[in-house]
Amino acid sequence: MDSISSRIAEVNPSLTLAVTNQAKAMIARGEEVYGLAGGEPDIDTPDHIKAAGIVALQEGHTKYTAASGIPELREALSAKFKADNNLDYDAKQICVTAGAKMACFNAILAMVEDGDEVIIPSPYWVSYPEMVRLAGGTPVIVETKESNGWKMTPEQFEEAMTPATKMVIINSPSNPTGAIYTEDELRAIGEVALYEDIAILSDEIYEKLIYGEAKHVSIASLSKELYDLTITVNGFSKAYSMTGWRLGYTAAPPAVAEAIGKIQSHTVSNATTFAQYAGLAALQGDQGFLGDLRGEYDTRRQFMLARLQAIHNVRVIEPKGAFYFFVYTGQLGIKSQNLCDKLLSRYKVAAVPGIAFGYDEGIRLSYCTTLDVLNEGLTRFEQFCREH
Repeated sequence: MDSISSRIAEVNPSLTLAVTNQAKAMIARGEEVYGLAGGEPDIDTPDHIKAAGIVALQEGHTKYTAASGIPELREALSAKFKADNNLDYDAKQICVTAGAKMACFNAILAMVEDGDEVIIPSPYWVSYPEMVRLAGGTPVIVETKESNGWKMTPEQFEEAMTPATKMVIINSPSNPTGAIYTEDELRAIGEVALYEDIAILSDEIYEKLIYGEAKHVSIASLSKELYDLTITVNGFSKAYSMTGWRLGYTAAPPAVAEAIGKIQSHTVSNATTFAQYAGLAALQGDQGFLGDLRGEYDTRRQFMLARLQAIHNVRVIEPKGAFYFFVYTGQLGIKSQNLCDKLLSRYKVAAVPGIAFGYDEGIRLSYCTTLDVLNEGLTRFEQFCREH
């Protein structure tokens, strides 16, 4: 059979998952690998959340739910948006999805048609351009600069626009750079979007993982006009260490929310039922876990920053959020895929090539691992840099 859809043929597989799978295969063969490629917390889901999932199973919550999620969870998410983000979303505007990845895709599919352009700042999360292609749209990549903290300026946004521009994607805090847009920066970008009536997909999955004096701002909270243009995406994977539970959500203006609900009803029907009850427990239970998680990651972040700044032929900007460093490796004179292949095969350190994020002179390193693994992995990375 050679009749694969042209849209699928144009889509690239996820390099982040490929690196992770390659490292796991090496470990299964008995090799010692220092994994700095991970995109998920290394800490287990809190016990009270797991217990809620178990209770839900025992109580028979194993059937279909409404496509957009159980009412209790949507109401709790509405309260969360009000308390955390100063956003008034009715429960009907919220759709619970099988992960924030699906939330992003649902939002893109609801808005983007054949020929529409979607502006994506790079370095970008690996799946954004592929999702746009799957929806029939064209990703328009805006290359941000290290000197500007890896953030798109309103001038760059305006220059990239054409009459075909339908949407812009903002990911703050960012994967892979850890960059956080300030309120002023978001207002300036929002003004451009408003002038041309361009939809905004605001991916806020890392909002709880912010360090120092940095603050998270939801662009939809800045004005009624921006609220009406924005689809806000979030999820439970990063903050509550629930990656395998596959639980995310969108919040959108009513017409878009209805469209997203339709998509969900014809694809997965609903997010896993017992996982939704676990998500409810995550929102309503003790939030002390978040502070502990953030504190642990901040310790690792500062350790990693000091180690990377000591390597003379790479550069880093301090990430203010998420759990990654995007390391500029252009001085090494090696393309990112080749660099990561050598780093893994010869030095047993797993990293993600920057080309996966649209920037070939850098790599992503994650601190979702123990300090011991970080220490040895960075020692080996430093040795690699000295020898190249």
